[in-house]
Amino acid sequence: MTHPGEDPVNAISTTRTLRRSRGRWRIIAFVILALAIVLAFARFSPVFTSTGGDRIARVEISGTITTDRQRSRTLARLAEDASVRGVLLAINSPGGTTAGGEELYEDIRRLSLEKPVVAVIAETGASAAYMTAIAADHIVSRRLSIVGSIGVLYRHVDAGRLLDTIGIDLDKIASGELKAEPEFDGPIAPEVRASLAALVEDSYAWFVDIVAERRALERAEILGVADGRVMTGSMGVEAGLIDAVGGEAEARAWLEETHEIDPELEIVTAYPPASRTGWLREALTGAAAAVGLADEKGLALDGLVSLWHP
Repeated sequence: MTHPGEDPVNAISTTRTLRRSRGRWRIIAFVILALAIVLAFARFSPVFTSTGGDRIARVEISGTITTDRQRSRTLARLAEDASVRGVLLAINSPGGTTAGGEELYEDIRRLSLEKPVVAVIAETGASAAYMTAIAADHIVSRRLSIVGSIGVLYRHVDAGRLLDTIGIDLDKIASGELKAEPEFDGPIAPEVRASLAALVEDSYAWFVDIVAERRALERAEILGVADGRVMTGSMGVEAGLIDAVGGEAEARAWLEETHEIDPELEIVTAYPPASRTGWLREALTGAAAAVGLADEKGLALDGLVSLWHP
């Protein structure tokens, strides 16, 4: 339909352009939906493909540790798999959330009741990642690995002066004086600081207790190195936090010596599951991390963490 005085040719051209534009957006929406479906299927792919016969399962713990239902299911299945003779935890992580570390610790402790578990720390096994390592029956790390950082933190950013400069004023109505505190438009008030300190101390006490229990050390000995400091693997051995210096070969040797597990058994990665779309997931989460929407795993961290970083 044309309006009086309007060129019919131009009207037809405009209509065709709009239709083509609408068609392009439909195609883009379809592609995005297809990618989402592919990633969803990849997320719930099988634990690992059986090659027949006995094997050692490798569980890789890398990046930021958070709670993970798929990881918990994988560890539970490994405990029930008769073909899995032992489990090798390949750790390279600065830690993560306290809840994520607790979940992983407890999952590995349950697994170790059924299978021998040996942890191998690569570059880093600190904070919640060290919490993960102590759940294993034996810990091996490189001489110059970064280990330890036993502790918990809550970080607050006071952006009050910045907000004043740009003319932004925050206000709220809350059911209690500690609700949604601390706000980032000012310093931490004394009563808020006290409540957060209690939160940190409760988590820290549990962390110290399990380190003392798992490493068969007195609590006082653990407190001497549980001030958040990091140390090398060789220092960790001297402090009783690590069992031996080495890598995967030494872990295999321990499995052979203590559980008569053939050191030539195939090691099969059970977690994370292999996915042909891994590159796509990495690209999407990397893009989100680049603009500050998430961390390198595609997850936003907020709250109490047991994390070490330079």
